[in-house]
Amino acid sequence: MSRRSRAREVALQVLYQDDLNPSASPAEADRFVRERLKNPELIEFCRALISGVRRNRRELDEMLARTADNWSLGRMAATDRNVLRQGAYEILFFDTPDRVAINEAVELAKRFGTAHSAHFVNGILDRFLAGHRKE
Repeated sequence: MSRRSRAREVALQVLYQDDLNPSASPAEADRFVRERLKNPELIEFCRALISGVRRNRRELDEMLARTADNWSLGRMAATDRNVLRQGAYEILFFDTPDRVAINEAVELAKRFGTAHSAHFVNGILDRFLAGHRKE
């Protein structure tokens, strides 16, 4: 697993916790990140993903809901929903190549989701990318 992949994994765990327990302490989340990622660059990358998804969650959710025909975010598995948020955020706001962001999200879905999560995430993010290509 690449170092950035590990940071994405830790970010997903924090975002999942945020989703299911909105009253969780941000200080505890940051401690979780620091304990799992010792490298300062990876900690900052992970923090940037977390804070970006948190800050843009409403907008990301609206865009993903429009992209995911016949699926409301509330009907999605919490893991899939958060992988999609993180992947969409990385596509929109990071310099990560779009296909790398999607592949990383698919790998997270394989690791943390159900047997169908990887295909679901790949399909939604492919459609999302088609509608939101970077200039």
